[in-house]
Amino acid sequence: MANLKEIRNRIGSVSSTMQITSAMKMVSAAKLKKAQDSIIAMRPYSIKLTELIRSLTSSNSLDADNILSVKREINNILIVAITSNRGLCGAFNSNILKEVQFLMNDKFKSSKVSIMSIGKKGTEFFTKKNLVYSSHDEIYDNLNYENVSSIAQKIIDSFIDGSFDKVILVYNQFKNAATQIIKSEGFLPLENETSDQNSEVNNYIYEPSEELVLKELIPKSLKIQLLKSIKDSIASEHGARMTAMHKATDNATELRDQLKLSYNKARQAAITNEILEIVGGAEALKG
Repeated sequence: MANLKEIRNRIGSVSSTMQITSAMKMVSAAKLKKAQDSIIAMRPYSIKLTELIRSLTSSNSLDADNILSVKREINNILIVAITSNRGLCGAFNSNILKEVQFLMNDKFKSSKVSIMSIGKKGTEFFTKKNLVYSSHDEIYDNLNYENVSSIAQKIIDSFIDGSFDKVILVYNQFKNAATQIIKSEGFLPLENETSDQNSEVNNYIYEPSEELVLKELIPKSLKIQLLKSIKDSIASEHGARMTAMHKATDNATELRDQLKLSYNKARQAAITNEILEIVGGAEALKG
């Protein structure tokens, strides 16, 4: 009977776990809808603004004087690693950490790499390696344009004063609930557009002037790009967690069914043994 009690306890434990994972799946599904709507609404604006800035700078005679477009020898690199504050979302965070390490050890192994971490999981990992330049885990508590702007401005100032020669964003881009795409996206210096669209850009009329338009639009474009990346990451996180909890619930259900089968077999065997003992005792008394 001790074996039966142990199996019963395991069945209860697995059932409790299954209820938790099922609840987490539903919560993530509800949050995913809101995050998905937000990033889908914002993404076209962000992409178009970035394309416009690149086209303007490539056709602009002031491009050489624009300090955010200056390409320097790459000695110091800042990688902005966007992870989550919480776990239980499959390989969501580990994929980012692997991509950052790949960039450090392979693509930019001859340069000094620093990490700006957005998300506790990335901060905890890179702090152990003494690579964290700064961390902004609190951004998820109140995500808005103003708070993201302050972070983006710090990055821009660090690039302007020469602390870093290149800045890269590494994050999960949301595709759907089951798929997230790892993106390593250039942030600074600005990359120029070399397409045939430049001839169309030359037809623009600038008010009040071309210089002022670029001066206002370029920082805003960078801030929008960072905000879009963080929102992409949030939507990806909820999608990854929903998928992970769905699989965990399925696995728990399968394990519970196996335990119930084992329990019924053990219970049946125990009852059979008791019946055999009773029958054997009765036959012995008759003898």
